[in-house]
Amino acid sequence: MNTLRRAPVPAQKLLIDGAWQDGSGTPFAVTSPIDGSRLTTLEAATEADVERAVAAARRAFDSGVWSRAAPAARKKVLHAIADRIEAEALDLAVLGVRDNGTELAMALKAEPGSAAGTFRYYAEALDKVNGEIAPTAPDVLGLVHRMPVGVVGAIVPWNFPLMIGAWKLAPALAMGNSVVLKPAETASLSLLRLAQICADCGLPEGVLNVVTGAGAETGSALALSMGVDVLAFTGSGVTGRRLLEASARSNLKRVYLELGGKSPNVVFADAPDLREAAKVSAAGIFRNSGQVCVAGSRLLVQASVHDEFLALLKAEAEALRVGDPLAEGTQIGAVNSEAQLARVLSFMEGAGEIVTGGARILENTGGTYMAPTIVAGVGAQDRLFQEEVFGPVLAVTPFSDEAEAVRLANATDFGLAAAVWTSDLSRAHRMVAAIRAGVVHVNTYGGADNTVPLGGVGQSGNGHDKSLHALQKYVDLRTAWIKL
Repeated sequence: MNTLRRAPVPAQKLLIDGAWQDGSGTPFAVTSPIDGSRLTTLEAATEADVERAVAAARRAFDSGVWSRAAPAARKKVLHAIADRIEAEALDLAVLGVRDNGTELAMALKAEPGSAAGTFRYYAEALDKVNGEIAPTAPDVLGLVHRMPVGVVGAIVPWNFPLMIGAWKLAPALAMGNSVVLKPAETASLSLLRLAQICADCGLPEGVLNVVTGAGAETGSALALSMGVDVLAFTGSGVTGRRLLEASARSNLKRVYLELGGKSPNVVFADAPDLREAAKVSAAGIFRNSGQVCVAGSRLLVQASVHDEFLALLKAEAEALRVGDPLAEGTQIGAVNSEAQLARVLSFMEGAGEIVTGGARILENTGGTYMAPTIVAGVGAQDRLFQEEVFGPVLAVTPFSDEAEAVRLANATDFGLAAAVWTSDLSRAHRMVAAIRAGVVHVNTYGGADNTVPLGGVGQSGNGHDKSLHALQKYVDLRTAWIKL
């Protein structure tokens, strides 16, 4: 572990048309949130670099080397990629932790562990997706073909780059598309390594291209490119709106957005086990320092058990070990960057009753750490109730009955995830139906796998990652109407 921790990271390049290349912009430094040290440099891709990558992707697509390859051939490559991810799991996880600060235990499972499973899932799925024969008149044959869309642009965030990157890459590649991938400026290293793994495993040159740089330049250029057919994005609502505007200003490319959340975690007095609910709820907001899109960041707890549950939750939060994410026993790692930490801390100004936490810690390390924070007495109009923090901050609001719980759960513009804790099966079904969210957990929080979709409603976005439903983002329907 110490060897991996100290391993030098060479200056990174852009991957365009199968070759690692310099960008046209000025390279910039990568700083580790663990201790503030400089890890390496990334290339800053300009609009010209992005267009070279898009052109390479188009040439590869048009050549048919991947887009028209037999499903069995694509399956073989995707399985090989999954095998290599698994073989390099520790190296990939440590590299990612040094880059973005996620605690190692979680990173191992959520990053290479999840990514390998995702590539394997879509490797097995790709030859199970069939066309259709339409019910027509006897003298006509109507066929519906599912065709790859062409060039997919994928913009991936910094919280779980390898996992979310795989959610975009694997289904897009499975369907025969070419991809231009833009990682986050503060978490590009594991995806750059993944790109090399893909090449080593036989993915043809130009099918996957990677451009690094700032969102305002590199991401914008990808969104505005006339050569990109579909854009898949995970990140903030502010950026999501800009991507939709870019689509309208360019070629009307389809844009799929997995955006933020302010997910309600609803605890009724008849929860099966309040202590277990407190333990799981703490993990649901504080893991990865709260930098999880589906984090249960709003706790709605029934008034009759409010004080009891809050005491249990406070004990869980204060027992969590925050620190060096590569150190043994650490349960919560670093906030991704100084800028993100400053934003999270700004929510403490004028917040309600800070039950625990609320401040930066471990400043002497040079890293960006914050204590798990619980704020009670948060009203439905408060900033902490309405806005996504994306940090280790939980807003607590009491409710009286089921009707008020539903009203409060739906009282934001978001609709990504939710949870309900109750022993009443009928109530559980009513809450699943009533809460506007893409995922509703019952007596648990998190853990859904590739067999089910992830997507939101309202300002949490559109489209779905994971499951067979994700494949529909990366295909076009083509009708063949044949006179017999």
